Amino acid sequence: MQTVLEPVAFAQESKPTPQPAPRVPRNVAVDVYRGFVMLLMMAEVLQLSRVAEAFPTSWFWKFLAYNQTHVAWAGCSLHDLIQPSFSFLVGVALPYSIASRLAKGASFGKLFAHALWRSLLLIILGFFLRSTHSAQTYFTFEDTLTQIGLGYPFLFLLGFRPPRWQWTALAVILTGYWLAWALYPVPGPGFDYQAVGVPSDWQHHYSGFAAHWNKNSNLGNAFDQWFLNLFPRGTPFVANEGGYLTLSFIPTLGTMILGLAAGRWLRAAAPGIPMKRFLIAGAIGIAAGLLLHFSGICPVVKRIWTPSWTLFSGGACFLLLAGFSWVIDVKGYKKWAFPLVVIGMNSIAAYLIAELLRDFVTESFRIHLGPDAFQFFGTGLEPFVQGAAVLFTYWLILFWMYRRKLYLKI
Repeated sequence: MQTVLEPVAFAQESKPTPQPAPRVPRNVAVDVYRGFVMLLMMAEVLQLSRVAEAFPTSWFWKFLAYNQTHVAWAGCSLHDLIQPSFSFLVGVALPYSIASRLAKGASFGKLFAHALWRSLLLIILGFFLRSTHSAQTYFTFEDTLTQIGLGYPFLFLLGFRPPRWQWTALAVILTGYWLAWALYPVPGPGFDYQAVGVPSDWQHHYSGFAAHWNKNSNLGNAFDQWFLNLFPRGTPFVANEGGYLTLSFIPTLGTMILGLAAGRWLRAAAPGIPMKRFLIAGAIGIAAGLLLHFSGICPVVKRIWTPSWTLFSGGACFLLLAGFSWVIDVKGYKKWAFPLVVIGMNSIAAYLIAELLRDFVTESFRIHLGPDAFQFFGTGLEPFVQGAAVLFTYWLILFWMYRRKLYLKI
C-alpha cells in the first residue's frame, strides 16, 4: 500500500495569506469644502466686478463683486478666505494621508522623503505659474502653492507629534512673528511710500503702534528686498504691488496647524462629528482676531498674513468645515454636492486649470462661436455669461478626469 503525503497544510503554515491593509475612508465633507474653495477660485472668470460696473445701482451685483475681490488691506471678503481655506485643508488632510500610508506599510523615512519632495514640487510649481507671462523665471514666494510648500515639511513633522506640540508650535509661531514685526522700526514721517509702490491716494495707512503693519514699509518687505534680489531678475525687487510677502509662509504654517488640529479631531470622533469643538474653535479664532485688530495690537490683514489674520481666518475655516460637515454627515444631504466633490477630489488639477486654461478657453469660444456669442442677455451681462461657459468647461474637464480616476497628486 502506497502512502501519499499531503503537503498542503505545511504550505499554508509556511506562507500565510497576507491580510489587506485597512482602508482609510475619505471624508466627503472635506472634499466638498475643498471643492467649494476651488470653485470660488475658478469662478474669477465670471468677472463680477465688470458686471457691477455695468449696473452701478444694483446692490446685488455690488455684493457679489465685493465678495469676488480681495479687500485693499484690512478686513475680509469671501474671496479672501480662499487661500486660508486651501492651506487649512492641507492640515485637515494630513492625518488621513499619514494613516493611509502607514496602513500600506510605509516607513517614517519614506513618508518624510515624500513630504520633502512634495514641498519642492509645490515651490517649483508656484515659480512656474508666476512665470507664465515673464521673459525669464520669476522667482517669487507669495504664490499659494509656494507658501504651502515652504511650511509643509514642518507641518508633516508635527503630524507625528502629540497635540500639545502643535499648540505650542502655533503659539511660538504667532507670538514670535508678531514680536519680530513689532520690534522692526516704523519709517519716519518723511518716508516715500510711492517709492515702494504705495499709491499716493492710499487710504489704509495706520498710525501709532499699528503702523508696524503698513504696506511695503514693514519687516516682510525689508526681508524681500534682500532675499528676492539674490535671484536672477530683470529689474531689482523693490516691493510687491499687492503687498504680498515671502515671510507670510510662517503664519500660513499656523493656519495649516489649525487644520491639522481639525483633521485629528475629525478622525478621533469618526464616524461622529466634533461639532462643538469646531464651533468653539471658530468662535475663539474670530473673536481673538477681531480683539487684536480693534485694540490696535495687530490688524487683520490677509495680504501680509498677520497673526490676527491667522486666528480670524482660521476661525472662519473651522466654522465652514463645521457647516459642510453638518450638511453632509449629520443631515446626510450629499447628492447636491457631487459637482463640488468632482472639483475637491482633484484640487491641484483645478488650481492649474484656473491658472493656465482661462485665455485658451476664452479665445477658443471667440474663434469658433464669434465675438458676440455671449451677448444674448446684453453687453452688461456678457462677462458673466462668457465666464459661466468657461467655468462649465473647467468642470467638464475635471468630471472627465474624475470618471477615469485621473487624479493629479503631488
